[in-house]
Amino acid sequence: MTNTLLLNKIEELNELEGMIEEIKAQAEAIKDDIKAEMTERNVDEMMVEDYIVKYIDVLTTRFDTKRFKEQLGEGLYNEYTKQVPSKRFSIAH
Repeated sequence: MTNTLLLNKIEELNELEGMIEEIKAQAEAIKDDIKAEMTERNVDEMMVEDYIVKYIDVLTTRFDTKRFKEQLGEGLYNEYTKQVPSKRFSIAH
């Protein structure tokens, strides 16, 4: 592949990624509008035609690595963690 073709692909990728970000922002704004309406109605679930819309509190459990390291030491933490190889793709301008 020539540099010119690569440059064209990079520029097309940048344009598409910009469009994706713009569309994601629009989708988030719509979600925020729906959530605001549900909050105003004081409901966490509602039926709208064929759609069930939920805006509910959810509890998740997460491991507190900072506290673990502070209380049990970095050594024990390192014993039970592992590095996983991966590749990262990026384009800088």
